[in-house]
Formats: sequence, structure tokens, C-alpha cells
Amino acid sequence: MAIRKIITYENDLLRKTSKVVTRFDESLFELLDDMKETLKKSDGVGLAAPQVGVLKRVFVISLNNYYLEVINPVLKKQSGTQKGQEGCLSVPNRSEEVVRPKTVTMEFVDRYNNPVTMTVSDFMARAFCHEFDHLNGILYIDLVK
Repeated sequence: MAIRKIITYENDLLRKTSKVVTRFDESLFELLDDMKETLKKSDGVGLAAPQVGVLKRVFVISLNNYYLEVINPVLKKQSGTQKGQEGCLSVPNRSEEVVRPKTVTMEFVDRYNNPVTMTVSDFMARAFCHEFDHLNGILYIDLVK
């Protein structure tokens, strides 16, 4: 595993749409492992592949030292709203208040291409949406009103 460099908001790569993962092989496993290691070192909650310069539909979320690997996510349902502070490893030393759904349901696959459906609320819904936006070239600072 390796620590990867996290690119910041000035880099145009963060504004591009990521591509669907089609190969579930050692290169994907290495990316996921490196992203988890990078996230751990950065003391963040989530990290999307574009943030480490890879335009793939992949993100990792950490909660209490458990890492959830999300590949090819599709937002299936959202409900309610919540408003709260967000920060981002690609937008250092800044946080803003952002409105997000209170509950979201996403379908995705794990590193072995097994399907997963997950419904999350509150802080986890915020984290899922934040990382999902990265895959579509959207930064949380774009949502500040």
C-alpha cells in the first residue's frame, strides 16, 4: 500500500466525470488499498478516486476504523434535507454549510463486483453524497448558497 497525493480544487481533473469501473483486478485492489491508507493518514472521512488523480467511479468512507469501499454507485433514492458543515481534503483549511438529503439509498458493488444496496441517514448520507459528487466533477463548494 502507498500514500497517494491528494489533488486540490485548482486541478481541473476534479471537475471531470469519472468512468465506470469494468475491470475488477489487482490494479483496482491496489487503488482501493492505497485510498484507504491515504484516507487514514489524512484523518478524513471519505476519499474519492478523482481526489488522487484517478477518474474511476470509486470512493472509500471511513467510520470508526471500518472502511466501506463503494464502486460504481448509483443514487436510487433520497429524502428529507439536512444542513451542516462540510470540509474536503481537496479544499484544505475551509468548511462551509451545505444542504444535503437526510437519507439516501445507493446501489453499488464491492471490490469483487458483488452488488450492495445501502440506505444511510444523517452524517453518513452527507458523506455518501459528498463523495458521490466527486465522481461527477462536483465539489461541495459548488453547493454553497
